[in-house]
Amino acid sequence: MQQPIISFSNVGLSLGGMTIYDDITFNVAPGEFLCLLGPSGCGKSTALRLLGDLLPLQTGTVTVAGKTPAEASEQLSYVFQQPRLLPWRNALTNAAFGIEMRHPEVPKAERENRARTQLERVGLGKDMAKMPLMLSGGERQRVAIARALALDPEIILMDEPFSALDPNTRHLLRDQIIELWQQSGKTVIFVTHDMDEALYLADRIVVFSAKPARVAAVIEVPEPRPRNILRDPAMLQRRDELLQLFSDI
Repeated sequence: MQQPIISFSNVGLSLGGMTIYDDITFNVAPGEFLCLLGPSGCGKSTALRLLGDLLPLQTGTVTVAGKTPAEASEQLSYVFQQPRLLPWRNALTNAAFGIEMRHPEVPKAERENRARTQLERVGLGKDMAKMPLMLSGGERQRVAIARALALDPEIILMDEPFSALDPNTRHLLRDQIIELWQQSGKTVIFVTHDMDEALYLADRIVVFSAKPARVAAVIEVPEPRPRNILRDPAMLQRRDELLQLFSDI
């Protein structure tokens, strides 16, 4: 693998007297779509918090493009499980809000132009004036994705962003995020506890064990996209591997 853009090395972590991470080590290549997969509560989202400098590092090292998370904060953006839109702002000004917070010196016209471009990319070009209550759950999540992309980060951290959506919307957004990722060349770390979602999306899957978490396996997924997990024998074999892993952890 080429020089990693993200590296976790021998990371240990305890919170409230509980050991969360035993010894976590993995790397992420530039431009890679990497999924963190594991049982609920194992600490997958905690990895994103460490990357975003939202939790102090206790043991081991975490680097982003050779920097500490605090030094690299402007190279990352987030898409959370809930869209976290401001209800008094329309889709356009919500999508521009990340730039406003991180770079208040950027003029309003430029912020909104960047947000407009990303809303068009996610298929909301005709809905920019709508308030969040006028948008469906999937549309609100697309505004959140546009907000993250408008920051033009090197790395996008996605914390189970589709888990609260209905199955049809979830499948549509999976396809859309793959298309956006392929167009942009960004590095994506995507947290999920859904093995089929990980198999559908990822270049590689880092599987966490239950707490205290360790890396139980790293699985390459080289099959071309779009993928059909239930009809491709290679994908079915990888699915069986994951099912076996989950039964062991």
